[in-house]
Amino acid sequence: MMPLILIVEDDRQMRTYLQATLTDQLFRIVQAETGADGLAQANGHNPDFVILDLGLPDMDGLEVITKLREWTTVPLLILSARGREDAKIAALDAGANDYLTKPFGTGELLARIRVWLRQADRSDADSTSSVLEVGDLRIDFAKRLAFVGDREVRLTRTQYKLFGTLMRNAGKILSHEQILFTVWGPMYTKETQYLRVYMGQLRQKFEKDPARPRYLMTEPGIGYRLRGK
Repeated sequence: MMPLILIVEDDRQMRTYLQATLTDQLFRIVQAETGADGLAQANGHNPDFVILDLGLPDMDGLEVITKLREWTTVPLLILSARGREDAKIAALDAGANDYLTKPFGTGELLARIRVWLRQADRSDADSTSSVLEVGDLRIDFAKRLAFVGDREVRLTRTQYKLFGTLMRNAGKILSHEQILFTVWGPMYTKETQYLRVYMGQLRQKFEKDPARPRYLMTEPGIGYRLRGK
């Protein structure tokens, strides 16, 4: 599944342009025209990339950056008419990853998005061993592949993120809230039904007998644990 990009921009023409440009590159898109809505969309969708205008009608973009950085390290690109050096420094110091001044070229915008998405994928791979094995289960973070035995298991983006979280913490009990925060974002920490559904899907894909799992264990009243070797 292609990365999800959140566009926080109050100018309708600019939003329309960004929507068309990024959709043409097969990115998935969510939009917001205020800072408050942008924060809500980020919490609700846990995007892979954020494009943010600094001149929003309800709050300064710097405040949006600060609030986002309280819980996510998602790559964040500023698109702004503010071309002064001090404005760029303030945004980067607040936690933005990159800054483009309007007007800008489409090719450069897309190139910068690709760079930061590659960097995010590389950081995910470097945050743990490139390949982790637990019994018959294996995940290759560099190639974004999962296996049971010698069989590759095809996973959606969310299933992969959930499986990777469990593999990184093999042997540890993870609470419902911990898993939901990591995989779905802070607005979903009470949505345990989401987690039950996705854990059921992983058991169907990885367990020989999903009704009697060997690896993907439920810890009643607490959360889940991927049983170690």
